[in-house]
Amino acid sequence: MTEELTDLRVAVVGVGMMGADHVRRLQTRTAGARTVVVADAFPATAEKVAAAWPGVRVATDPLAAIADDEVDAVVIATPGNTHEELVSACLERGKPVLCEKPLTTDVESSLRLVEAERATGRRLIQVGFMRRFDPEYAALRSLVESDDLGRPLMMHCAHRNASVPPYFTSEMVVLDSLVHEVDCTRFLLGEEITAITVLHPRSRRDVPDGLSDPTFALLETESGALVDVEVNVATGLGYEVRTELVAERGTAMIGLEGGPVVARGGAGSASRGRSVPPSFKERFKAAYDLEFQAWADAARRGTATGPTAWDGYAATAVTTAGVEALRSGQRTEVRLAARS
Repeated sequence: MTEELTDLRVAVVGVGMMGADHVRRLQTRTAGARTVVVADAFPATAEKVAAAWPGVRVATDPLAAIADDEVDAVVIATPGNTHEELVSACLERGKPVLCEKPLTTDVESSLRLVEAERATGRRLIQVGFMRRFDPEYAALRSLVESDDLGRPLMMHCAHRNASVPPYFTSEMVVLDSLVHEVDCTRFLLGEEITAITVLHPRSRRDVPDGLSDPTFALLETESGALVDVEVNVATGLGYEVRTELVAERGTAMIGLEGGPVVARGGAGSASRGRSVPPSFKERFKAAYDLEFQAWADAARRGTATGPTAWDGYAATAVTTAGVEALRSGQRTEVRLAARS
């Protein structure tokens, strides 16, 4: 890239449902950025997406898209088991990358990317934990930082989907769904998670084999705060995500539409009537837009912003421990490398 802040030329690798939506976002809602190349494991999928946007080309494979001389930065929306190779290729070429969660699917490869980025001497990796950009989550984080309600004591979280694909398993609930609450806990409370317990109440009667639903998780943080999470992936109702903070001098809840509902001594009641959005794309549309704009603004300057490679590694460490806890039914400690 030149020193002038010209349009950021982006390759989107993986253009299924999520990646195709990101192409649309870059083309229509992200200032100073445009998609120039797409690549996918299914060439017909890439061709279909490229055909919808004049000037977008199809690369023969993901590594070719990353290496393309006309690409300044990369968005990765492929399955998690491909991320290490693709992110590594971006680092080798000095190209900022927005990698959808998870950073990788195991702690060893995630840590390798942390170390590889550090060796470049530049911040290049942004992990796609888009909730950090959601105005309600940002407001709740600011409330915690202000100490207006005092020290956080616990949080109650709910994460409910209308449905999931028939191949979805209990382990995927931890790795693909609970991971958002893991990152939000670290973001909102500003500390690491030290242990996790994963339990199942009795399951709904119509779930497919291999899936127990709902799931209950208990996260413990290094300061002693507790966070309970209900993940309910097949409610048949819609997409509902909410978080309630319980602190020393009051509570605050987000996910009720219209901003945090804060309760203090002497405060009146708040109305909670609302509709439930049909999917994550509607609920977090603003978060995705803000995430991509922030990333594009940083990438035009040759860097990254938002959730770091370490954030991706830490989340993977917690969900890996969560899968172990799921299998054993026991509280499992989270093991993190020393942060240099």
